[in-house]
Amino acid sequence: MPNKTEVLIVGAGPVGMLTALLLTRHGIQVRIVDQESRTAAHSYACALHPASLRLLEQIDLAEEVVQLGRRSKIVSVFEGHERRAHLDFSGLPGRYPFAVALEQSMLENLLEQRLRRAGIKIGWNYRLLEIKPHGDRMDACLEKLDSADGSWAFASTAGERTTLQADFVIGADGHHSTVRQRMDIRVIQIGTPQLFAVYEMETAEPVDHVMKLVFNKSAVSALWPLAEHKCRWSFQVVPPRSKSEFPRKNRAALISIRERRSMDKMDDLLGFLAERVPWFPAGTIRDMNWIAHVQFERQMASRFGQGRCWMAGDAAHQTSPAGMQSMNRGLLEGADLADRIKAILRREADLESLQIYNRVHCAEWRRLLGLKEQNERPHSFSSWARSHLPSIFNQEDQGVPPRSFPSWARRHFGSILRSLPATGDDLKHLLEQF
Repeated sequence: MPNKTEVLIVGAGPVGMLTALLLTRHGIQVRIVDQESRTAAHSYACALHPASLRLLEQIDLAEEVVQLGRRSKIVSVFEGHERRAHLDFSGLPGRYPFAVALEQSMLENLLEQRLRRAGIKIGWNYRLLEIKPHGDRMDACLEKLDSADGSWAFASTAGERTTLQADFVIGADGHHSTVRQRMDIRVIQIGTPQLFAVYEMETAEPVDHVMKLVFNKSAVSALWPLAEHKCRWSFQVVPPRSKSEFPRKNRAALISIRERRSMDKMDDLLGFLAERVPWFPAGTIRDMNWIAHVQFERQMASRFGQGRCWMAGDAAHQTSPAGMQSMNRGLLEGADLADRIKAILRREADLESLQIYNRVHCAEWRRLLGLKEQNERPHSFSSWARSHLPSIFNQEDQGVPPRSFPSWARRHFGSILRSLPATGDDLKHLLEQF
């Protein structure tokens, strides 16, 4: 197998695999590697925004995802024990005016199957060691890790190294991104890490289709319905406990499986339910699938790449998990990168197009995280960029809610913005309902 490709993707999570599929659809030669040995067995991210479903429609996967998942057309927003807003996705364009809750492991398996059908085998157990520019290409040094899986091999034995030449490298390798580290790109931290306790449970009574967001002072809680008798609660832990109890987000080792029916953990859950959501029927909990403690950083990369090496998804940013923003916006970023790289490789655009990618998505994340804008203003962006920015709020003073917002929503505006399961104009559609 020749050690040369047009695009190397590092990271085989949802963002990396979707980007690979979209590039393949454009006729671009792709290699995709991951240092893990398989797709996720457990994961935190479980919801797809309407915009993400429209992307999956491009690779004929949306219908299968909708059939396997649980759709939510309504988001109920609570302040304390009182329901304050009832947000409806109806009116959005396209065939998917709703969000879909689907376990990330199922989504990754579907994407891997599509890659195999397209003739692309993921290079599991490959760790990126170095990436270096070399003229009009990138040289990536990869190391084979120890595993019985030999589905795609540059190296025949563990520890063996090989160099792959690629026109472009895309880093979709998560929060601890090696691609970002090798490019020596600084990370901007916003505040302290947010700690969450996550519970996936089976219920005796049916769970409705409504996603629920609850804001209590400085804490956010989110309920995702996963199936008729299955749901997931995420509770932000405030005041924070010891960070050692909460491992940092990591796709492969994110979920800490605790002993089933562990009494002390059940006591914690019942305490959260009684304090924050007393309207939830705790007595209907039949079984606990898993319990996780995890910390999420609010952060973004100072830039999303350079030259012929670029990032998408958690490699470039992370925020509160309530609205699943990092993964869903990462899918949009991967699609944007695929379009721009295709145009460059087919000589329809030049490398400057990727600088526009950087400005657009850095601006979007600065806005989402409440950072002041630097130099650029949304009116200077292309129509594509403006359509993907939540322009409903004050463009000159980011993070300030519209005057039409009720006082309770103004108090929680930053958290609301990061917790709703929508992006771009879809997010604007929900925000307007306040």
